[in-house]
Amino acid sequence: MFVILFAALMVVGSGYTAVNAAVSPNQQVVRSEDQVNYGKKLFLSNCASCHGKNAEGRDKIAPSLIGVGEASVDFQVSTGRMPGAASGPQLQVKPVQFTEEQISALAAYVGSLAPGPAIPDAAYLQGNGDSSRGGELFRVNCAMCHNAAGAGGALTEGKYAPNLMKSSAKTIYEAMITGPQNMPVFNDANISPEEKNDIITYLQYLQTNKSVGGDELGNLGPVVEGLLTWLGLLGIIVAITIWLGAKSN
Repeated sequence: MFVILFAALMVVGSGYTAVNAAVSPNQQVVRSEDQVNYGKKLFLSNCASCHGKNAEGRDKIAPSLIGVGEASVDFQVSTGRMPGAASGPQLQVKPVQFTEEQISALAAYVGSLAPGPAIPDAAYLQGNGDSSRGGELFRVNCAMCHNAAGAGGALTEGKYAPNLMKSSAKTIYEAMITGPQNMPVFNDANISPEEKNDIITYLQYLQTNKSVGGDELGNLGPVVEGLLTWLGLLGIIVAITIWLGAKSN
């Protein structure tokens, strides 16, 4: 019985690995032994106190990093979310604590522990895709949290979807394939590398083109626009009331 179960698990695991590799042509892993060793030293000095000496994680303190891949480390560290300053509903973006060389070494070390999402190929970060199709994909898959214009929004329990107007192409791509915080993972079987490039192209268009309708009020939607309209009308009514009162006196 145990032999059959073990064989079945091996077949399923091998099949998953093969499929995942087949749908992830954009992920190329290149790391040297020196880079991995340097990354390990950095990890033991800066990360092991929470994540454990072997990246196994600590219950209720920090998750295991085995299998998260280089892309996850690069995303968390290059945006300043890691090292974390304090516990809370969500990691906060802070000034980056490491150099690019150190971030690459940390990512290489964690990536060497087990297979996981790799840092995306530069070919899919050019922003030369179809922005119209990217807009459709973004509205279907991302707008319910990030807003259709990428302005972000509040989530439950004190969490939030961040504003994407200053996010780089690599950060956006890595977020899609690693699913940080409450975000789901969009692997290449869900959204292909070409479609991810389309989404990046759409967001870069929003980042570089101002609203043709005037001040977009943070792109936060009709509630903000309606509130501003009502406040403006109330201000006009108050001004007229004061004027009429002063005139009658």
